Amino acid sequence: MVRNTPVHRHALRLVGALFCSLFLAQQAVGAKVWVLEIDGAIGPASADYFIRSLEDAEDAGVDLVVLRLDTPGGLDKSMRDMIKVLLASRVPVATYVSPNGARAASAGTYIMYASHVAAMAPATNIGSSTPVSIGGGGPLPIPQAPQPQEPPADETAGDGEVEGSGEGPAATPATPAGPASGGAMERKVVNDAVAYIRGIAELRGRNVEWAEQTVREASNLPAREALEQNVIDLVVEDLDELLAALDGETIDVDGAQVTLDTSDNRIERIEPDWRYELLGLIADPNVAYLLLMIGVYGLIFEFYNPGTGVGGVAGIICLLLGAYALQMLPVNYAGLALLVVGLGLLAAEAFTTSLGVLGTGGVIAFLVGSLILFDTDLPGYRVSIPIILAMTAATAGLVVFVAGAALRAWRSPVVSGGEALIGAEAIALEDFEGEGSVRAAGEVWHARSEGPVAKGAVLTVTSREGLDLRVEPREDA
Repeated sequence: MVRNTPVHRHALRLVGALFCSLFLAQQAVGAKVWVLEIDGAIGPASADYFIRSLEDAEDAGVDLVVLRLDTPGGLDKSMRDMIKVLLASRVPVATYVSPNGARAASAGTYIMYASHVAAMAPATNIGSSTPVSIGGGGPLPIPQAPQPQEPPADETAGDGEVEGSGEGPAATPATPAGPASGGAMERKVVNDAVAYIRGIAELRGRNVEWAEQTVREASNLPAREALEQNVIDLVVEDLDELLAALDGETIDVDGAQVTLDTSDNRIERIEPDWRYELLGLIADPNVAYLLLMIGVYGLIFEFYNPGTGVGGVAGIICLLLGAYALQMLPVNYAGLALLVVGLGLLAAEAFTTSLGVLGTGGVIAFLVGSLILFDTDLPGYRVSIPIILAMTAATAGLVVFVAGAALRAWRSPVVSGGEALIGAEAIALEDFEGEGSVRAAGEVWHARSEGPVAKGAVLTVTSREGLDLRVEPREDA
């Protein structure tokens, strides 16, 4: 039996009012918008930041993610990792190139093409997506279509032309074979990039022809022209104008049609955390290189002077951090092998004393390996030349020090063992004839002599026989 008392009626009204307030509050909240920012080269740190933020946005039920982008390009692997997650995202992503003066170059162009919405501030540009060469040498040459060859000239002159007169058309010099004409590897890289961006352009309904052109010819477009050529979707002044322009727009998100409601929204800026800062630090090729060097020298110091453990602990930590950084960066394994060989030769010089032969080879291998360690010409992804020279000079100094010590040790007489006593001075501790006690090198020895010896006499050790010394009086005594 349900009681209908004033208390129950007031309780029901209270519960109803509570639900209504919660419903109205939810309606008043509006869309949830996260704003991410990538300002600089696309690398492991920025890829990790973007991917984790996008995954968190899906878990948090975010309605729209805005990526504010300003990049000169970056690493191919990091870019593809970002695009893979972006294409599969269940949350709409609007990439916005801003502020004025920003750019979406190289890898940034691919990310713009892959985004659900591509927007730019008025004074920005997009393009220059030609892949950077593998192993150095600048941008890859663009494969040229084969040119039709001129028909061979008649062996006999005609129509008033004199054979060999030079009045006819000049012969076109043949293009020399080499990188400029585009080898097989260059064509593979460029064609792969073209197919990749064309597929993304077709998926998002953007300009396919210009996408190929920016890869093959490194073309660029300012914001207004990019909008006119269907490369991007919007040109807006700021974030508020972007959200206003997107309100009510329907976009395809992972196969589903989603209508954006950004008239009333909650904007939350997702700042990079400590992980981003750490990855950004150690993924710097200069830092990764220094970590490796500190790690190796720390271990060498620990093996050469064991006991404290400081060099070993610091060396292991730095070496592991450097190795972790290397697996995120485009490493040239030939350079890494030369670096390892060079350090191995230097370590061998420290322990085997080859009078500098191993050390010299180690310095050369070390220098060459350092120069070609990272397999890219991207700005910001090569080890600084001054750092390489400084580390090489320090390494050469170590070799000179070790080799000099070895040379001095090789030239000096033996100062340890029984042979060190030969020629040494001995003092007779007693009067004896034939056998007695003497002090030599701070120790008491049993000595033999051909003649009588007085206590306190200064003697010279001529030989050692087991635990006995053979002595004779000093000539100047």
